Amino acid sequence: MTVMAIDRIEMADSSDELTLDAMFEALEKMPVPEGIKVEIVEGNIFMSPQRDTHWDITLDVVEQLRTQYARKRVKSDVRIDYPGHLNGFATDVTLVAEGAAKNDKGLWLCQDVEFVAEVISKSTKGNDYGPKKAAYATAEVPVYLIADPYTGQCHLFTQPKDGDYLTTLTVPFGAKLDLTNTVVGVTLETDEFPRD
Repeated sequence: MTVMAIDRIEMADSSDELTLDAMFEALEKMPVPEGIKVEIVEGNIFMSPQRDTHWDITLDVVEQLRTQYARKRVKSDVRIDYPGHLNGFATDVTLVAEGAAKNDKGLWLCQDVEFVAEVISKSTKGNDYGPKKAAYATAEVPVYLIADPYTGQCHLFTQPKDGDYLTTLTVPFGAKLDLTNTVVGVTLETDEFPRD
């Protein structure tokens, strides 16, 4: 993981206030190597390489969602801004609502997100369990899934309220993850999720 600091002067807008748009604009001008995931969590820039295990789990979830949902609704590593201080996430897997549309900046709205899945990386796991979970709950994302290849477990969070999730379910890799009583409406198979 790399946390980068970018000169505030380069990115200040006319009011001298740091913005997500300015931060991402500066990042676009930088030579970020291919295969590196970049996101901004609470104003900090995180860059982490995509590992095979990470990609295999991400792709598995995407493929399972695609059995029920159109390609245009299932996203991966696409910037979506979330509540809180400078939160521009590139979620591993995102399911947007039917009829969702991008805003005038070409970004999907967090209000249209129905499901988020994050695959844990050692260097950024604190974000997934901490500020990102809080941001998803504050945005009232109905279903948040963490797949942790280091512990071999999935953690499912539902019923967002007041910046937290009321319901938590933990299942080991290999067990079925029943989401049929949520807006997702599918059962995810985890038996092929690899471990690190």
